[in-house]
Amino acid sequence: MQRVAVLTSGGDAPGMNACIRAIVRCASVKGLEVVGIKRGFSGLIAREAVELGPREVSNILQSGGTFLGTSRCAEMFTAEGRQRALQFLEEQRVDGLLALGGDGTFRGAAALADEGSIKVLGVPATIDNDVYGTDFSIGFDTAINTALESIDRIRDTAQSLERLFFVEVMGRTRGFIALHTGLATGADEILIPEIEEDIEELCQSLRRGYKLGKKSLIVLVAEGGTPGRTQEIAREVGRKTGYDYRVCILGHVQRGGSPTARDRILASKLGLAAVEALLEGKNKQMVGEVGGQLILIPLEETWQRRKEFDAGLLDLLKLLAT
Repeated sequence: MQRVAVLTSGGDAPGMNACIRAIVRCASVKGLEVVGIKRGFSGLIAREAVELGPREVSNILQSGGTFLGTSRCAEMFTAEGRQRALQFLEEQRVDGLLALGGDGTFRGAAALADEGSIKVLGVPATIDNDVYGTDFSIGFDTAINTALESIDRIRDTAQSLERLFFVEVMGRTRGFIALHTGLATGADEILIPEIEEDIEELCQSLRRGYKLGKKSLIVLVAEGGTPGRTQEIAREVGRKTGYDYRVCILGHVQRGGSPTARDRILASKLGLAAVEALLEGKNKQMVGEVGGQLILIPLEETWQRRKEFDAGLLDLLKLLAT
């Protein structure tokens, strides 16, 4: 192993730059050359690369997003696209590829390993935190803290106007962001894709809240991969209860911003672990952290196995919302 490539793919996540920095500097100390692939797999197919050394990754630790750029690449689903990517990696004399992203990123990386001679390692970097094999993915902590700050501000307005707010957070088809943010902000109710919503039960809960003397109510809704889901729920609740309400969709603001200390530290640890795993000859694995311990799991498991949410957090939220 003499030369490795690094790319970021899919949705951007705060802490990706911190991980790239760790990969480049740890690789340099261990005598490896690093090439950065621009715009993820799209850049790999389009032959866009830049040499990376310790100075090229200076002053990016605190920056959100990914300075290499990212994209979603339809061509990686074609044999021709993958062959073009492998040919470019061969011309660049790359022995190993480090791919930062989620399950889609890992599927693309695994396909390159299956069809070529390159070794690949995955690093979980997605605000959704839906990747099996790690307690937390890079970017999740920043995303929930960004959402927390926004919801705290919404709470001020809701309290002043004695109003019901429905706040939608990201998370793709999972409810990890909603669950953690809901508990941290004292949301009165949360709706997550893992549990089918019962509108009548939600209405009853909101009525109980007002009867208990609450001046405002916050319902946190995970986007659930269905556009317009939050507005539909809010309209139905408004129709059944007659309550005045507002809908606030936080959207992509959750992906941006300077990463938290927790995300910077996790990104640095996983970056080092990924480099060391490649040097040990590991292939088609993902580095993760479970119970404070760094682990490796097969890439296939990251999309074949479902990551379960902590039901105890949901029970605690309901208890504290009384």
